[in-house]
Amino acid sequence: MAEGIIEIKAEPFAFPAKPDALALIVIDMQRDFAEPGGFGASLGNDVGRITRIVPDVKRLIQGFRDAGLPVIHTMECHKPDLSDLPPAKRDRGNPTLRIGDVGPMGRVLISGEPGTAIISELAPIDGEVVIEKPGKGAFYATELGDVLKAKGISQLVFAGVTTEVCVQTTMREANDRGYECLLAEEATESYFPEFKVAAIAMIRAQGAIVGWTAHVDDILERIAPKGGTDA
Repeated sequence: MAEGIIEIKAEPFAFPAKPDALALIVIDMQRDFAEPGGFGASLGNDVGRITRIVPDVKRLIQGFRDAGLPVIHTMECHKPDLSDLPPAKRDRGNPTLRIGDVGPMGRVLISGEPGTAIISELAPIDGEVVIEKPGKGAFYATELGDVLKAKGISQLVFAGVTTEVCVQTTMREANDRGYECLLAEEATESYFPEFKVAAIAMIRAQGAIVGWTAHVDDILERIAPKGGTDA
């Protein structure tokens, strides 16, 4: 094993983590996607599927904080004047609420509105970067690439929602930019269980063509200070 590398049990094979170059990215754990009355629920989705992963996402975040490793949060949202919202995105389909409309938690997916906020259990702490992204991928039209470069990050662990859309899109963007990517399986979810299964299979197919996947406990065990986790 190369010096400074710790192997995390993963699929399709062990992930060669470099602790001095590793960061966690938590994708879009927002009220509008996770709570009743939000945008996700207005589309007819079972938001309970999202809230069920909160304890595992929280454990993962705390593990990275305890290890002194960066935690980066993303939020899908748009400017109040909708100047960064393409009509093709806003006008698609026939939803009850569209992005920018006033809903039970303020204007849907608009920066600064209550529903756009990250759920309280997973709220960022001082010093953690929060990326506001207008697209599915977190690199598009954001400062994420510059943030990672400044921090010397070359490996990314992913959590958040939804597995097949914003999480997978960001992993593919990262993969194309040369980052090694690891998805925490219990810390991601879809409104459609079969989509999560399919996305995980796609990500780790053909020798980790997009990235690796691993269980939260296996990630925490290896990044924990002094090689152990707190019970």
